[in-house]
Amino acid sequence: MDARKTPPDVSVIVPARNEENNIADCLSSLLQQGEGIEIIVADDDSQDHTADIVCRLAAQAPQLTLVEVPPLPESWIGKNHALDAGARQARGEWLLFTDADTRHIPGKLHQVVGRARREKLDLISFSPRQEAHAWWEKAVIPQVYRALAKLYPYQRVNDPSDLLAASNGQYILVRREVYFALGGHRAIRDAVLEDVELARRAKQAGYRLWFGSGEGVVSTRMYSRFQQMWEGWAKNLFLLYRRDHGAMGRARRTLLLRYLMPLLTGSLLFVPGAEMVFLPALASLFYLGWEHLVYWRELPRGQKSAALLLLPGATLFLLLLWDSERRYRRQKGIEWKGRHYRVVS
Repeated sequence: MDARKTPPDVSVIVPARNEENNIADCLSSLLQQGEGIEIIVADDDSQDHTADIVCRLAAQAPQLTLVEVPPLPESWIGKNHALDAGARQARGEWLLFTDADTRHIPGKLHQVVGRARREKLDLISFSPRQEAHAWWEKAVIPQVYRALAKLYPYQRVNDPSDLLAASNGQYILVRREVYFALGGHRAIRDAVLEDVELARRAKQAGYRLWFGSGEGVVSTRMYSRFQQMWEGWAKNLFLLYRRDHGAMGRARRTLLLRYLMPLLTGSLLFVPGAEMVFLPALASLFYLGWEHLVYWRELPRGQKSAALLLLPGATLFLLLLWDSERRYRRQKGIEWKGRHYRVVS
């Protein structure tokens, strides 16, 4: 029987806009997930060699298909439009939405599907292991995810009686029938945080969610350039804090009082003639040492060196929080992947 006429267990949808540096490695990892999987790359008007790379791989892998995304309609976010286009071509019982910057451990997808079936889950999402290479990645990324872990604790998200919902758009596995019952990405076409919104709607509708660490399943390096990282988090942070100006203000004050003020006080120890503040300055330095130790213990294995960048990371994170809120307050919109979107604070 023709494999193309047999519906796959899973349809993987990868939105791609100018992803020539990522797409080959992402697809290579997906092609190692075993039988019964189709992979759909939704090419969103890429101006680089993304489509050429996909076509070259597809010539050797019949389970891989390139879909050209139609022109972006007004009121749509580009990623949501691409995911919608890919999902409408999908034939699988399960849909996996994943990003081009992800790398998937061979053979894990069928294990995740098996778990979803055994536990009668409707949506599983993983927060991928974050690969950080440059100093600014090591400084900022752990700080952001440390904050997100407090905003969206896995235990609360996975509790059906708790209204809090979240998922990570880098890896969302959802039952096909559930996805279309919710209206898919068409129903959340203008959502910048489409992953959180999809999870929220699924939980409100009574479907079972599970959200957790993707260690051993999937990894990602989200940003390879500082400006790209800044734009990405400035776009998302205000929304991740649920548009709560008070919560963002408290987060900034916490960073200031917990790290930067002790640093300023501790630096007085090295100022000539500041003997009157010797004890407070010394105590501040000891306190900062203790904070570094706490941070080091919280960091995942393999990322412990980021503890040395606690203070630069806290400073950059504070500035990111301020910039993200400022952009939404001014309602001048956001830029992402070469497109401009209007936003409302």
